[in-house]
Amino acid sequence: MSAIEDLGLPALPEPLPRPVIDNHTHLTSTEAYSGLPVAENLALAAQVGVTRIVEVGCDVPSARYAVDLVTREPSVRAAIALHPNDVARTLLKHGEQALEDALTEIGELVQRPGVIAVGETGLDYFRTRDDEGRLAQDFAFRRHIRWAKLLDKTLVIHDRDAHDDILRVLDSEGVPERFVMHCFSGDADFAASCLERGAWLSFPGVVTFGTADALREAALATPLDRILVETDAPYLTPKPQRGKANAPYLLPHTVRFLAELFQVELAEFCDQVTENTFAAYGGRWGDE
Repeated sequence: MSAIEDLGLPALPEPLPRPVIDNHTHLTSTEAYSGLPVAENLALAAQVGVTRIVEVGCDVPSARYAVDLVTREPSVRAAIALHPNDVARTLLKHGEQALEDALTEIGELVQRPGVIAVGETGLDYFRTRDDEGRLAQDFAFRRHIRWAKLLDKTLVIHDRDAHDDILRVLDSEGVPERFVMHCFSGDADFAASCLERGAWLSFPGVVTFGTADALREAALATPLDRILVETDAPYLTPKPQRGKANAPYLLPHTVRFLAELFQVELAEFCDQVTENTFAAYGGRWGDE
C-alpha cells in the first residue's frame, strides 16, 4: 500500500506534460494535518510535474523550518513572515513585547539564503475582528513591506475580507518591485486594482469550485503573464478532491482547470505559469 493510500489521501492525478511550481504551500502543516511526511510530499509532487515548491513559514517555528529546509532541498525556496492572524494572536495573548520579539526574529530570518519572499503578510478581517488586533496587523504588514523593499524580496500578501485596506497600506508604504496576491479572493475589479500596481495573482483550488464564478471572472481578467498557481496546502483542495486534505501533488487539477478556462494548450500553460513564477520571485531555482 502506498503512503497516500495508507493515509487515506487522494490518488495521484495524471502527470502534467510540463513542470509547474506550487508557489505557496505549507509542507509542515500538511504533515501535521494529514500525516504526509515532507520528503514523501515532495517526491509525490515531482511525480506529477510539480517540480518546485515555495514553502511558506507563517510563524516563528515554521519560518525556522523553512529556512532549514531550503538548505537540504534544491527544489524548495522559502517565503516567511508573521501571518496577520498570528500577529493579532501574539499581541492579544502574550503582549507587545512578545509580538516585537517575534517580528525581530522574522526580520532576521528573511535575510537568510534561500528566502526569496517576505510573506504571507497582510490583513485578515475574517478571523481578526477587534480593533486592537487589526491595528497590530496594519503595523506588522507595514514592517514586512519595508523588509521586502529593503532586501529586494518579493512580497506575498494574505488578504481576507480586507481588499480596500490592503491597497491603502500598499499605496501608503509604496509598492515593492514584485508582489504576489496569494490565494487571490477578489473579483475582476479588485484584480484590476492589484494588476495596476504590478501584482501577480495566485489562484488556488477555490477557482475550481462551483460557487466561484466571481473568482473565475477575475482570472479571465488577468493577463496570462500575471497568473500563478498554488495549493495553500493542506487547505483549499481543488475539485474533484474537494473536502480531502490538499498537497502539492494535487496542483495539476487546478492547472488543468485554468488551462481549459483560458482555452490554452496545457503544455503551453504550464510553461507560462513556470516563467511567471520565476519572474514573480526574482529568478530561477532548482535547475541543479
